[in-house]
Amino acid sequence: MWMSPFFTRSTSVSQIMLRVLLALLPGVALYVWYFGPAILVSMTLASLTALCTEAAMLKLRNRPLKPFLSDNSALLTAWLLALSIPPLAPWWLVVVGTAFAIAVSKHLYGGLGSNPFNPAMIGYAVLIISFPVHMTHWLAPHGVGSLELSFSEQLAYIFNSALPDGATLDAITTATPLDTLKTQLHMGSTVTETHHMPIYGYLAGKGSELVALGFAAGGLYLLLARIITWHLPVAFLAALFVTAELFHLSNPAQYAAPLFHWFSGAAMLGAFFILTDPITSPTTAKGKLIFAACAGVLTYLIRVFGGFPDGVAFATLFMNICVPLIDAWTQPKVFGKKGGKP
Repeated sequence: MWMSPFFTRSTSVSQIMLRVLLALLPGVALYVWYFGPAILVSMTLASLTALCTEAAMLKLRNRPLKPFLSDNSALLTAWLLALSIPPLAPWWLVVVGTAFAIAVSKHLYGGLGSNPFNPAMIGYAVLIISFPVHMTHWLAPHGVGSLELSFSEQLAYIFNSALPDGATLDAITTATPLDTLKTQLHMGSTVTETHHMPIYGYLAGKGSELVALGFAAGGLYLLLARIITWHLPVAFLAALFVTAELFHLSNPAQYAAPLFHWFSGAAMLGAFFILTDPITSPTTAKGKLIFAACAGVLTYLIRVFGGFPDGVAFATLFMNICVPLIDAWTQPKVFGKKGGKP
């Protein structure tokens, strides 16, 4: 018979980060299935860059290499950034974004545990602002583009910007479902008319909707394993759903249904893997709900009314700024005190 007290074994940072990386694998596998293996090249490049940059910054800061290089935090930043940018992005784009995320957003603020902003989203923001053209060349899912590249041809383009004879970039790439919808609406089409285009599937973009389901499955694993709590993903997805539903009910021809926004872009990746970063999110339960709900509303507003096709990254960074204030407002009362007085 077991008797109290009970003690649980503490989980190290490296173990937590490793389990988060494993939770990303279902989404990555579906990504490769529908869009080809180019994403694996980007993830490899980002991983190598992250580890090298981490080592260089630790050396400059006179910190030991082994404990920090083995905590898997740099790898998680690399994977999240690689999954946020086009898989055919040139090699130098991946390297620049990852190096900036690790060196500037993470280490210049003091390293792991001290960075106020999500490093992967900082890297994404730098890339989409500095190189907007390169950040719009997304691979078309299988069966949609007029030409599909083999793995060797994808490598040739990533490292040498070389395409097969007679091939053009427009033949193998396409705008994202979110960007396509925004463009078509500006041209006078309705949501229903736009969703009849070949790029769309049942709920959102063909292929990308199942990739989103893969990330959602990984997120559910993190919830069941108690790596994350329900507050952030539920509040984010609920706020995104409610905001989208209100606009959709007001004008269905101009505003897409909520499920389209759930399964488009980085919504599921953001809900379970980006907003849940324990360093850049609030520490209180109430604060997490406020933080994620505001991020959900901002994501929708940026998607629909902003200048960028997706809003997860900028919504996350804006709410990162608010974390100290949210934490200060939502701290529970100290036991034994009433109204802030002893």
